[in-house]
Amino acid sequence: MEVHRVRLLAVLAALLLAIEGVSCVRIRLYNECPFTVWPGWISNSGKPQLGTGGVKLDSWQSHDLNPGADWAGRFWGRRGCNFDGNGRGHCDSGDCGDKLNCGNSGGVTPATLAEFQLNGHGNQDFYDVSLVDGYNLPMRINPEWNCKSAGCHSDLNAICPNELKVWKDNWVIGCKSACEVFQTDAYCCRGAHDKPETCPPTPFSKVFKDACPQAYSYAYDDLTSTFTCGTGGGYTITFCPSGGFEFGAAGEQAAFIEKL
Repeated sequence: MEVHRVRLLAVLAALLLAIEGVSCVRIRLYNECPFTVWPGWISNSGKPQLGTGGVKLDSWQSHDLNPGADWAGRFWGRRGCNFDGNGRGHCDSGDCGDKLNCGNSGGVTPATLAEFQLNGHGNQDFYDVSLVDGYNLPMRINPEWNCKSAGCHSDLNAICPNELKVWKDNWVIGCKSACEVFQTDAYCCRGAHDKPETCPPTPFSKVFKDACPQAYSYAYDDLTSTFTCGTGGGYTITFCPSGGFEFGAAGEQAAFIEKL
């Protein structure tokens, strides 16, 4: 009798989870950068806010989030932040309204994005790392299940075209998109260039793609940049995977970190 009762309770619990749409998906934010990163995130329109929208992560620290069954939204890394006791302050890149907890505020470009649509078409999770809004930090998405990783592991700041560079105290801290800098239909894939056939890769997007072949380099870079995985698994978003930044000498890296 007791065995039947336990089984019945297990079935009822499973039904309640299905009815309420509760998800056991875990998204872990992990900082491998040799400096502090302040991840920010925002939910897509119509999706519930996930936590506070921001957190501080020192090197080698992680932070876990548990989104809903069909949550969708994006994450990015902020750097060079300084917040007071009330969570007000500013970041040199990826800032979200001068506050620690981004809430409903997106990050200021340029920023590397990790984008998710959980339990999407065909009951699949969709995820990607995007450089469409520019780049500020290396980032990788690793599924817990046997699915492909997505990401940009390279230090694009080191090879950013001069026209796209963002400077802070004589250091490049971001690489803008050509669309943001030049605001032309051809670079922004709009107007007469609003379809894949009329908006091919540009010399600028090719720089991004050559350095980061697993990331979106421009708006219609879908074929090699969108990844899917079965629902129910977890994901780890790593900032500066394997260290991320490449410097010619250890002294240059130490000086850069000191400025952050």
